[in-house]
Amino acid sequence: MMFSKTADPTAAPSPSVPRPANPGANAGRSVLGTDLRITGEISTTGSVEVLGEIDGNITAHGLIIGQEGRVKGSINAATVEVKGKFDGKVACENFTLRSSAEVKADVTTRGIVIESGAVMDGRFLKPKG
Repeated sequence: MMFSKTADPTAAPSPSVPRPANPGANAGRSVLGTDLRITGEISTTGSVEVLGEIDGNITAHGLIIGQEGRVKGSINAATVEVKGKFDGKVACENFTLRSSAEVKADVTTRGIVIESGAVMDGRFLKPKG
């Protein structure tokens, strides 16, 4: 049989792809620069800092919208800090609006920090449960 494969004890074992034990352990921080315009979905177990424009949904451990950043869509993260503009919906544990923030959103969160000067148009909702 020409195509059968027999075990050769001298052959090197085929390399297996290493898998991280904890996927979130090596997750770092991604910075999306001011020159970036993204339409679509962003998902990470780490943190994202948005300095450009995002039109779409973001799922991350942490999200920072920089002073020049603009996000339109839904956000699901543990912590969200807004210095720029956001329009959409947020579900998070802690939500921080810096003085330069301009937000139009429905925010579902447990903890809120709002600096003087921040502009907020929308609702704050408590998580169910």
